[in-house]
Amino acid sequence: MHQADAPCPFCPPPADHVLIERPLAFVKRDGYPLTKGHALVIPRRHVATFFETTTEERQAMLDLLDETKVMLDREYHPDGYNIGINNGVAAGQTIMHVHLHIIPRYLGDRSDPRGGIRWIFPEKAAYWTKK
Repeated sequence: MHQADAPCPFCPPPADHVLIERPLAFVKRDGYPLTKGHALVIPRRHVATFFETTTEERQAMLDLLDETKVMLDREYHPDGYNIGINNGVAAGQTIMHVHLHIIPRYLGDRSDPRGGIRWIFPEKAAYWTKK
């Protein structure tokens, strides 16, 4: 559900939810994690989409993505990651403050993980079976 008039849950972030913080961005655990360790990288400035961020904010987010991976590797030892941003309502964005998902993946968490994010369109996900 898109709630344009609802207060932003990321502005400001509750201090006890912040895992890593920097001047332009911070990291917090996802409130509805898909897997153990699912985290969000969020710019401090309230901006709706990734394409509205500044070069500096993007770099801060990418730097925190790297730091978060190191932290999650140490804490959870995942076998892989999905990284993504839902940009706009049509792409599934429900909180209109851009946030990058870093989702640790574990062997066996899905019987066949091939196709990764392509599963947002299940009928097109298993492209390797199409002739």
